[in-house]
Amino acid sequence: MMRVSLQGLVMARPHLSHFGIFVHDIDLIERFYTGVFGLVATDRGVGKTFRNQLVFLTGDPRQHHQLVLSGGRAPDSPSTVMQLSFMVDTLDELRATRDKALTAGAIALIGLNHGNAWSIYFNDPEGNKVEVYLDTPFHVPQPCGEPLNLEQDDADLLAETRALVETRPGFMPRADYIAELARTLD
Repeated sequence: MMRVSLQGLVMARPHLSHFGIFVHDIDLIERFYTGVFGLVATDRGVGKTFRNQLVFLTGDPRQHHQLVLSGGRAPDSPSTVMQLSFMVDTLDELRATRDKALTAGAIALIGLNHGNAWSIYFNDPEGNKVEVYLDTPFHVPQPCGEPLNLEQDDADLLAETRALVETRPGFMPRADYIAELARTLD
């Protein structure tokens, strides 16, 4: 949607499309993200402007790339990534992604119940923090982060989450929150 300000200037609200990270070992990290997330490489090469080795990855045929891996991270430099977040559709997919990530070399895995989402966090093989999450049917103001036990069955986890959030200030069904936010963004 395009909005016009009082001065007649167009007010733009770009949407987030993709992200890129600097890596030490581009082949290792490409194998990790293609293996764990099923991303595919759409292109690769050395950039003309950014003179680094680049690999473009996507999991969506409508987007040439969702993640760009760039060589050139200094040998002893730590990751500066706060988190790279990926969304799944079901708890079974969240559990399966957890298992694939651990098998592929992810470390420091934790699970958090945010009330509005069930999330797992881990570090990829180069220490970049990755989140994989699934929205719940609830909204609760953030931050909220209680331990998440993915060994529970889905019904028990849903009941536990409802009990966690339903008495907190600002709790509402997710659909109501989306409608309210849509009015704010309009």
